[in-house]
Amino acid sequence: MSTLASSTATTRASVEAALRGRKRDIGGTIFSVLMLSALLLSLLILVVLLVSVLQDAWPVLSTRGADFVRSDTSRIDSRTGVWQGLVGSFILVGFVAVIALPLGIAAAVYLQEYARDSRLSRLLITNIRNLAGVPSVVYGILGLVVFVQALRSVTGPDVYGRSYIAGGLTLSVLVMPIIILITMEALRAVPNGIREAAYGVGATRWEVVRSHVLPYAAPGVLTGAILSLARAFGETAPLLLVGAVTGYLSTPTGRTPIEILQGQYTSLPTQIYAWAKLAGQGWRANTAAAIVVLLVAILVVNALAIVLRNRYDRKW
Repeated sequence: MSTLASSTATTRASVEAALRGRKRDIGGTIFSVLMLSALLLSLLILVVLLVSVLQDAWPVLSTRGADFVRSDTSRIDSRTGVWQGLVGSFILVGFVAVIALPLGIAAAVYLQEYARDSRLSRLLITNIRNLAGVPSVVYGILGLVVFVQALRSVTGPDVYGRSYIAGGLTLSVLVMPIIILITMEALRAVPNGIREAAYGVGATRWEVVRSHVLPYAAPGVLTGAILSLARAFGETAPLLLVGAVTGYLSTPTGRTPIEILQGQYTSLPTQIYAWAKLAGQGWRANTAAAIVVLLVAILVVNALAIVLRNRYDRKW
C-alpha cells in the first residue's frame, strides 16, 4: 500500500512538473507573496486603529461603563450616553430586516428561477448591479424627496416626515440591491442536478424552489443578510439627509408604537458623527467609546446571523 501511494505521489509530481515545463511558477509565487503582504498590512492597520480607539475610549468605559450605554444624549459630556442612538439603530435595522430582506430575496428568486433570459431581465439585472454601486448619499437624497416630502402624511406629519419610517425605508432601499445580487449568486450556485431530480419525480417549480433550492442556498442568502444588516447599522450619510437628530433629543413618554415610529429619531453612527465635531477631550473620549459600542453591536448582530447560517449549513 505504501509503495502504491509513493508511486502515485511521484507520478503526480512528474505530471505537475511536465505541465509547468519543469519551471517554478515565479509569477504565481510573487502574486501569493503580494496578496499575503496586503492581508498582513490590512490586519496591521486594523489593529492599530482598534488600539487607538480603545485607548481614547478607556477613560469613559472604565469610569462610566454601563451608565454610558444606558444614558440618553445630553449637552454635558460627562452625562451623555448612547442609549437613544443604540435603540434607534436597532429599530432602523429592524425595518431593513422586515422590508428589504423579504423583498430582496423574493426579487432574486423571481429573476433567477422564474424569469426568462430575455433582454428585459438582463436589463433589470444590469440596473440592479449599477444600483449596488451608487453612493449612499444619493439614496439619502432619494429618501428626502420621496419618503420625507412626498409621503409626509405616512412617514410622520408632526416632524415633516423626518421619522423612523423615513429612515428605515431609505436604508431598506439602499441595501436591497446587495441582497438581490448575493441571493442570486447563492441560487446560481445550487447544482442543476438538484432541480432536475426534483422535476423528475413530478415536483412543481414552486416545490422545487421551496423545498430544494432555497434550503440549499440558505447559507449564501444569510451571508447576504449579514452584510446588508451590517451596512445598514453603520450608515450615516443617508440618515443625516432624511432628518436624523444629531444633537439633544427629547423622547416623551406614553407614546404609542405608531407615534414612536413617526417621531424624531437618532442613530448611533449619527451620534458619533456629531460628537466627533465637538471640541474638548471629554467629547473625544465619548466619540471613541461610542465607536466601541457600535463595533460590539455590529458584532452581536453578525454573530446571530452567522449562527443561523451555520445551522442551515449543517442541516443541508
